[in-house]
Amino acid sequence: MKVAITDYTFPSLEIEQAILEPEGCTVVSGQCRTPEDLIALTADADAVITQFAPMNAEVVQALQRARIIVRYGIGYDNVACDVARERAIPVCNIPEFCIDEVADHTVGFILSATRSLRANSEHMVQGNWGLAVPLTQMRALRDMTIGLVGFGRIGRAVAARLTPFGCRMLVFDPAVDEAPIAAAGCIKASWDTLLESSDLVSLHCPSNEHTRGMLNTETLARMQAGSIVVNVGRGDLVCLDALTAALQSGHLSAAALDVFNPEPLPSDSPLLSMPQVLVTSHIASASPRAAQTLRETAARQALAALRGEPLSNVVNGVTA
Repeated sequence: MKVAITDYTFPSLEIEQAILEPEGCTVVSGQCRTPEDLIALTADADAVITQFAPMNAEVVQALQRARIIVRYGIGYDNVACDVARERAIPVCNIPEFCIDEVADHTVGFILSATRSLRANSEHMVQGNWGLAVPLTQMRALRDMTIGLVGFGRIGRAVAARLTPFGCRMLVFDPAVDEAPIAAAGCIKASWDTLLESSDLVSLHCPSNEHTRGMLNTETLARMQAGSIVVNVGRGDLVCLDALTAALQSGHLSAAALDVFNPEPLPSDSPLLSMPQVLVTSHIASASPRAAQTLRETAARQALAALRGEPLSNVVNGVTA
């Protein structure tokens, strides 16, 4: 049985090989970036594990024997899930491997943005003393309203971490009832209310037809003057040109971003030179424990499919 790993950001594939090869699987891999490379690697694979490679309709249609596609991660918008469903190929993600890491990263972003840590650090490194920003940009969370967009595992973990700070928290998530939101100490809000009432908006929702570009010129303009955007969700939730313009005009006071569209963020992006912007390169999920869990779970999911065993976290509705 052939397991094709389309791309990966790990030093090696020893963890996956240790699980799959003793069970009679041959592991083949690449760092595929084009449909042509992907088809060459995966067309005759019995299972496919993918990270960031574009598993688009053409690639999925070319799969001849695949019994599963596993995404290294939570999001799965790089996989043509609808085509896989038509082909009866289950697509599985790994939603629980990095909840703590991403929630911690989010809170780090929030604290950095509200306390202007990047600007103040650069100010002192350059030989200055005192505040680098207006006093109005040094904010306490207890005086703020935080808007959480999405209240799944990570959104709830962020809310739990923010609770001791005493901030007011609004939640927009049409898929979640009011009761669990209230039980977490938050207030269920409409999209309009969250935009217009939040001092800081933090995105924790998937990328789909309803959420792509949800922060754009029009919606950013509806946010309060001086508010802050945090995105550790998916890059295409935010229109970067609109975000850049809102920061340059001063309508937004700060932003903190771990994900972008496109990725990598172009080296000439104005965001990289703005002291009120904090950026990291899609690494919010990173920790030794999370990486180990991610890789082991992906390999075991592939093996379960090859054995005909029940699968967990099927995201495209295909059942055995």
